[in-house]
Amino acid sequence: VQLQASGGGLVQAGDSLRLSCAASGRTFSEYAIGWFRQAPGKERQFVAGVSRSGGWIQYGDSVKGRFSISRDNSVNTVDLQMNSLEPEDTAVYYCAAAVYPLATMDEYKYEFWGQGTQVTVSS
Repeated sequence: VQLQASGGGLVQAGDSLRLSCAASGRTFSEYAIGWFRQAPGKERQFVAGVSRSGGWIQYGDSVKGRFSISRDNSVNTVDLQMNSLEPEDTAVYYCAAAVYPLATMDEYKYEFWGQGTQVTVSS
């Protein structure tokens, strides 16, 4: 499966952004999808994940209550709605696919990665 992340940009603290991960190739519904982010000089961090069916969702502690993940298997996309953005959310955001029923926080379980989209939040 090929993944492409989009929707990043430069926003101010408190603003919202919606990222989208579009998939092509093998059957999209076979994969759990995760969003990760990596800031300069820091390790890659799990942001959110959604199961194959969309019925099970998990969030990283730093984004709970602010971010929301959703998927639409009919159009092969997973979106990440990011509200109340903070400067600490500044990073390159990646979507990734794992051949697991449920999403996992373990980045090494993900086989396929998109190219990343930059999110910059100014204070």
